[in-house]
Amino acid sequence: MARKRIDLKSAIQAIEKRGILLVFPVNNSKEPPSLWSEYYPRTKMRWEWDDTGQAGVARLWALRAELAESRRVLYTKWYRGRATLIARDLFVPMLSTLGTSINPKLQLSAEARRVLEILEMDSPLSTRQLKRAADLQGRFQEATYNRCLKELWSQLLIVGVGEVDEGSFPSLAIGSTRLIFEELWAQAEQLLAQKAATLELIRAKLGESSQWMRFFSSQLQTGR
Repeated sequence: MARKRIDLKSAIQAIEKRGILLVFPVNNSKEPPSLWSEYYPRTKMRWEWDDTGQAGVARLWALRAELAESRRVLYTKWYRGRATLIARDLFVPMLSTLGTSINPKLQLSAEARRVLEILEMDSPLSTRQLKRAADLQGRFQEATYNRCLKELWSQLLIVGVGEVDEGSFPSLAIGSTRLIFEELWAQAEQLLAQKAATLELIRAKLGESSQWMRFFSSQLQTGR
């Protein structure tokens, strides 16, 4: 059987069909589904960047950046800090339920709120720019910076929108969801009064017993 064509169009179609896809699998598991499992369903992934590495790893890494830049889907690190791609129609009800700035019942730490305020004044910013603006530069501040971003990723308040060349390895350009996707933010605000219907829409798309839904439900229980 011929392998699927790996390009932006087919990737967006797969994400819209599934609702959510990781870029790379967790420990080569088929669940939760990933772009790798879509394109290489019978191949174990090896995370190698030397001459022995798989061409598919580099191709999907590049495709991840293309998808983020396209803004036709949303690039986040929502699922356990991993690169996650979410369809626009699913992102809206998820944001309405998880987003602190939309749902005041959820909380952010003071440090994370400061980072979000910076991004809501100027987006997108590279890692270096954001660390400088938040005064979180240096290795002693690395844990605080990572913790702040984890809070914001998990509540879908920030998105990745491409890459910035900052040296030996490109840096992810990060933006405020409110600024980058204003129309989706407005739609999420409109759903606030329809909590039951919003949750049902998410369950229908993700599947009640899926790992996606279990992770989502755990966030609702903990407020994170």
